[in-house]
Parts: sequence; structure tokens; C-alpha cells
Amino acid sequence: MRGMGNMQGMMKQMQKMQKEMAKAQAELEVSEFTGTAGGEMVSVKVNGKREVLDVIIKEEVVDPEDVEMLQDLVLAATNDALKQLEETTSQKMGKFTQGMNIPGL
Repeated sequence: MRGMGNMQGMMKQMQKMQKEMAKAQAELEVSEFTGTAGGEMVSVKVNGKREVLDVIIKEEVVDPEDVEMLQDLVLAATNDALKQLEETTSQKMGKFTQGMNIPGL
């Protein structure tokens, strides 16, 4: 019955990996990422749940004549923060999916 021992060992490995993945996911969710644009005139902070926590706009970048530029800066800073989140997520979670062919991951 050597096959059963292997199966149990594999199940234990999977359970251990699931716990580690859950822990890494929880750490990511409480992490914060700050994106900036316009030489840090606009900053946007997001958490690992992809929720925007804070938007900071420096007074000198606010120009009523050029609202479009401000919108572009907010958009760029938000995308910068989300890109940082994605890269960190790939680094932290990638080690779990490396070498595994799991659909949807």
C-alpha cells in the first residue's frame, strides 16, 4: 500500500501550501501601495484589495483652466499604484503557482 502513503504525503503538502497561500494573500490585502504622477503632485494609495484609500493632490497642480490634466494625473497615479500591487502580487503568489498548471491562476 505504498501508493496510499504517497497520496497522504501529497495531501499534506497541498494543505501546507494552501495555508501559506492564504497567509500570503492576507499579507497582500493589508499592504498599501502608493502611485504617483506629475513629479509626485498627485499620489494615490491603494490596498491589496484594490480599494483606493487616499488621493492627495498638491494645491499647485490644481488649475481650473486645465481640469483634464488633473484628471490624467489622478488616472496615471491610480494606475501606477495598481501596477505596483500587481507586481507584488505576482512575486508573492507566483512562487505557489510556479511549475503547476492550474487553470485560472
